[in-house]
Amino acid sequence: MGENEKMSFWDHLEDLRWTLVRCIVALFIFAILGFIWMPDLYDSVVMAPTRSDFFLYKYLCKVTSAIPFFPDFCDDTFQVDIINIKMASQFFRHMSTSFWLALILTFPYLAFEIWRFVKPALYAEEKKSMKLVFAFGTVMFFIGCFMGYALVFPMTFRFLATYQLSEMITNQISLDSYMDNFLMLIFIMGVVFELPLISWLLSQLGLLNRSFFKKYRRHAITGLLVAAAIITPSGDPFTLAVVFFPLYMLWELSSLFVKPAPIEEPEEEENNELVHTGKM
Repeated sequence: MGENEKMSFWDHLEDLRWTLVRCIVALFIFAILGFIWMPDLYDSVVMAPTRSDFFLYKYLCKVTSAIPFFPDFCDDTFQVDIINIKMASQFFRHMSTSFWLALILTFPYLAFEIWRFVKPALYAEEKKSMKLVFAFGTVMFFIGCFMGYALVFPMTFRFLATYQLSEMITNQISLDSYMDNFLMLIFIMGVVFELPLISWLLSQLGLLNRSFFKKYRRHAITGLLVAAAIITPSGDPFTLAVVFFPLYMLWELSSLFVKPAPIEEPEEEENNELVHTGKM
């Protein structure tokens, strides 16, 4: 049986309390470090997509320069000035961004703490599989966050920042608007890349099997196209494809992490045939 039988309810509660304390202390320490380094990070990382020298634009310029209907990423004069319209916004953004950075950087440690808390309640085989699951989930989360920062947000920002309903209207993007979209898209992509892990958990609970992915593949393609169009509201096919294909690959990858469909017993199949033929 699991080791959790040797512990009382109050022991579990005490263990949970110290787990939360360690997680909060880790977040607090990294938030302080993030607060100290944040001005440099804003200049070199957070605000990088607002300038034409952002590394992604250089690669996209080479890819799209020969295709006329793709967006122009070769404009060396691209520059968007972010403005602040509230007196306290820069200070509060400094604090909130430090917290989000701490949350991302401490994600592996937080996952380890969760793993250590649930470990005593698991069997030996479950411990081995759950350890790999937590490690895989952590890696996928960081890959998703990087995709959000390097691809999804810059493309969305570049389209929306240069879109004009009329030449008489000048875009002035506020700090709050920029950061809300920046953090939201990066976090969404990090969560989306956890799809294989979520599928595995649902499969372990008996709520999902591989036949689901085969049966609803066409529905998934339509849904993922809609999701990609919402995430990147630009109308060009290139931006849509850049977001759609990673999402679809995650869908197919998730199917490998779930259990195959249960095989129907021969007796049940024979009984079903008799029922349909009216012999029973």
